[in-house]
Amino acid sequence: MQLSDVKLGPFHLYSIETGRFRLDGGAMFGVVPKTLWSRYIDVDEKNRINMAMRCLLITSENTDRVYLIDNGSGTKFNEKFESIYQIDHDHSNLLDSLSHHGFEPEDITDIIFSHLHFDHCGGTTYYNEQNELKHRFPNARYHITKKHLQTATDPNAREKASFLDDNIAPIKNWDKLTLVDEHHTYEEGLDALPVNGHTISQQLPRLTAEGKTVVFMADLIPTHVHLPLPWVMGYDMYPVKTLNEKERYLDQAVEEGWYLFLEHDAQQELVTAKKENGKYTVDQQLTLSDLND
Repeated sequence: MQLSDVKLGPFHLYSIETGRFRLDGGAMFGVVPKTLWSRYIDVDEKNRINMAMRCLLITSENTDRVYLIDNGSGTKFNEKFESIYQIDHDHSNLLDSLSHHGFEPEDITDIIFSHLHFDHCGGTTYYNEQNELKHRFPNARYHITKKHLQTATDPNAREKASFLDDNIAPIKNWDKLTLVDEHHTYEEGLDALPVNGHTISQQLPRLTAEGKTVVFMADLIPTHVHLPLPWVMGYDMYPVKTLNEKERYLDQAVEEGWYLFLEHDAQQELVTAKKENGKYTVDQQLTLSDLND
């Protein structure tokens, strides 16, 4: 087991950058007009914003488990797909990021999927030189909620484009697949919070140790710019539910001083939140290494 300089009780934390991509800014901010959101985030000539695919690797001294939360888009896309989303693996990629911290795919014992949209689970599998679909993490047990797997395998027309067959089928048929219930506890100090606004039964892994809490925010709060309650993605299936979930968890985050790990923010890795005059904003802008200060 590799040791990092980011330690939270029995856990060691590593930020795993798997690449960048771009999504339409209007879709990312829903009903919020561009004149507002463009003040806080850069936009290109096609109205797209730069997005990270930042995953979290956790090792546990108590169980010797090596958890990877999500794994990016992977490489199973054609030129058209790459052009639409401007997939950028020159910035960073899954294998290099793992290697940088001293890990190989074979070291991963558990993959916790927040949900199965392509930019969160595409790195699970890859095509080899013989064009055969292979699992990237041969020793890993996959963890996904029962309700979300049902959604991913039988999606509605609006969400279907985010669930790609060559991502979903290998996960569904993996002999080490574990279907978990909402509020699942993976081990003492590591559990998951359920949210259902973005997609049915997304899970937000939460680490709690030494009086500190780190929550992997996935697509409930994809970037620090999304902290205000009404700033909800157009991609969300149930935006009013997202509003309620954001308010509930942000209130808890402010009260308990949670550290929010941001999967899609190209600039900010970790933030804390504050509430003033009924509005939520960023309090501190941090990195994982600041947890040791």
